[in-house]
Amino acid sequence: MLEAAVLLIFPLCMSIAAISDLLTMTIPNRVSLALAVSFLVLAPVFGFSFAEIGMHFAGAGIVFFACFALFALNVMGGGDAKLLAAAALWFGFDSSLMEFLVYVAFIGGVVTVLIVLLRSQSSIIMAIGLPVPNSLMVAKKIPYGIAIAIGGILAFPSSPLLIAATQGAL
Repeated sequence: MLEAAVLLIFPLCMSIAAISDLLTMTIPNRVSLALAVSFLVLAPVFGFSFAEIGMHFAGAGIVFFACFALFALNVMGGGDAKLLAAAALWFGFDSSLMEFLVYVAFIGGVVTVLIVLLRSQSSIIMAIGLPVPNSLMVAKKIPYGIAIAIGGILAFPSSPLLIAATQGAL
């Protein structure tokens, strides 16, 4: 049963964050909170030691402080920073965190280029009546939560918590 929680919570939270960011340009705080709290509850259940949990917090802390600096420079939104740090908690402070961040960076670039191209054709898109969220067409921001979610879901198989949960189920 708890294995199912690990398999469900992370992808569900990331999907909710992506959809919310796409439609409203905001990521609810409760999504990041759910990721953090669920990690705290599930990690000890699957045998993570206090030191391992501390390393996960170290990785998430580094990501949070880097994102906070980007937020202070008005480069990144606050919801994106919180989501990225909460997701990083699931990856720890090892190669899986780097895999996650590389996915996010690459997909973030692709998403940014696609949205810039979409916005450059906004008058045509509106004229033919394609159902595109208005926030995508007129906002000056990029909904980076989409890239964080896709990168997180792609890197999720290497998450130490998922590995621990699936090895225990075998």
